[in-house]
Amino acid sequence: MLKKTPLAIIGILFFIFGFITWLNSILVPFLKISCELNHFESYFVTFVFYIAYFIFALPSAKVIDKIGYRKSITVGLAVMALGALLFIPASLSRCYLFFLSGLFLMGAGLALLQTAANPYAAILGPPETAARRISIMGICNKFAGVLAPLVFGTVAFKAEDEIMRRLEDPALGFAIKESMLDELAHKCLIPYILIVIFLTLLSLFIKYSNLPDISKDQDMASEEHEPGQTENKFKALSKPTLWGGVIALFFYVGAEVISVDTLTSNAISLGVSPSSAKIFPAMSMVAFIIGYLLGIIGIPKLFSQRTALIFSASASIAVSLAAIFTPGLASVYILVWLGFTNAMIWPAIWGIAIQGLGRFTSTGSSLLIMAIVGGAIIPLVFGKLADGVGYHQAYWIVIPCYLFILGYALFAAKPRMLK
Repeated sequence: MLKKTPLAIIGILFFIFGFITWLNSILVPFLKISCELNHFESYFVTFVFYIAYFIFALPSAKVIDKIGYRKSITVGLAVMALGALLFIPASLSRCYLFFLSGLFLMGAGLALLQTAANPYAAILGPPETAARRISIMGICNKFAGVLAPLVFGTVAFKAEDEIMRRLEDPALGFAIKESMLDELAHKCLIPYILIVIFLTLLSLFIKYSNLPDISKDQDMASEEHEPGQTENKFKALSKPTLWGGVIALFFYVGAEVISVDTLTSNAISLGVSPSSAKIFPAMSMVAFIIGYLLGIIGIPKLFSQRTALIFSASASIAVSLAAIFTPGLASVYILVWLGFTNAMIWPAIWGIAIQGLGRFTSTGSSLLIMAIVGGAIIPLVFGKLADGVGYHQAYWIVIPCYLFILGYALFAAKPRMLK
């Protein structure tokens, strides 16, 4: 039976994941302007954030096995708070390295949280409905994603339209320009001070909450092993569904980050003001929520996790191609709908990849978390392409990403492969 109270607490954590993660969609153009960066340099925001997942995913599994899920969640929140704290000296000094260091620490904390929380949500019920539960968590995540760019964008971009207009003045003196950019960087102070306070309080709440720990020997949904089923770790972790899922998640996270974090900068490059461009990531998050609702209603009554993955990957390819072949601002509105087609990919891959891992679920989960490094590498390549051929043509990079996911759904995620 679904454990509602623990799931509600995990839902709060997924809200935090979303708020912190999707702030990057505003930080990329914000730091590009305030720190005077090109496209390639600005996407180091996503690089350092997601590379932390790769570095800390396997250590996170060891931490979970040693101190348990609940304590690991507490530690993860504390590390994130330290990362957010670094934004204070970063804002005051307008030092890009400080911003990146803060983002790296926040990514490290999120790696531990994600390694604990995703399997936690999957374990709280039958394995065939794991994608449904993770979809519920996804709504919490993407609802935060709606708020993050709007709230932070309102604060950060409140005066940016005027600042950008004045920065274009060739007669503007160096000292005045630096003062204006410093003023812009200081817009980070209040939001990140509030984030530090909230993460610290949430860490204390989790520490003293009644959130139950899950034993490392507990199977998915406490399922019984069939007679003769081995507990051999190598056999459990050599499943093609797991490793295919790791690669699929690598490509998916890269494509997802591009589909959201490039929207503001893309719209600005097409002449939209920064204060207006912040709406596009929020629109994408709304599309995500619609997709998650479809997954919650449909899985497993109307369609399976695998069917959802096949549809989502195919639809994402179609939407991406439509955006690439559509000129102007209309292409940005089309890209927003990648939120809808992307929505069921993450939960479906997770539901399929960790099925049958039993007591090795935390290790399998850490491998999947490592795949989030795709969000570090692929957007950085996108930024380099955008500098060379422009935003519009740079979106070709997502097509092979979705093609691999489709191949995983068609060939590696067959029912017989899950046994």
